[in-house]
Amino acid sequence: MLRGMRGRAHRLVDFWSLSPLARSVLRRRLTYLHPGKLRHIERRLHETIGAGVPGDIIEFGVALGGSTVLLAREASAERRFYGLDVFGMIPEPTSLKDDAKSKQRYQDIVERRSIGIGGDPYYGYRHDLYEHACTQLLYYGTPMDGERIRLVKGLFEETWPTLGVDRIAFAHIDCDWYDPVRFCLGETARRLSLGGAIVIDDYHDYEGCRTAVDEFIRDNPGFELVDARNPVVRHRRA
Repeated sequence: MLRGMRGRAHRLVDFWSLSPLARSVLRRRLTYLHPGKLRHIERRLHETIGAGVPGDIIEFGVALGGSTVLLAREASAERRFYGLDVFGMIPEPTSLKDDAKSKQRYQDIVERRSIGIGGDPYYGYRHDLYEHACTQLLYYGTPMDGERIRLVKGLFEETWPTLGVDRIAFAHIDCDWYDPVRFCLGETARRLSLGGAIVIDDYHDYEGCRTAVDEFIRDNPGFELVDARNPVVRHRRA
């Protein structure tokens, strides 16, 4: 009971430390992210933008669009935002490096045992996710215009090569399993501007994600992992 009370207290502290925009997306049940994770995303994003790091903002894994709204707010004529997702049922974890927890989680989703935020339907069971995300962007004054702000539907490995992104200032990778995390991290890191940041959502949740990140850091000594609830990958000299 004491642990639960402390957890709720920390959650409240994290919630009230968020920007009004982030508190709004939480109240409207638009993100599965813990307030502490949103707080970390906001902090890293503002550090990056404030430092004038050049490049676009990318999100792999949009879901209901809560964190998408926060990231798209920083788009400009010189800095595009791309949100990539299948906008449907999450693909299966197929790597041998994905753990039993990941595979059981996927099975629960497929067998429709998952419940959404506050008892809402689980987002992966919806058939209007793309339209829903577009509606949220419009609601918050950052409409999807296909140029400055763009949502991209499909598998990452199929849609990403078509975008022609040259430089990245900030990326949020929220795609759970080994294969998509390894793909997204590799593609993002080699375009990451000096001083940029890549936030990894599921590092402490699923073994496949952790393994993908750890392997990348091992194989790319120019990068380091800065631990947090949702750790950050960055250039070592940044």
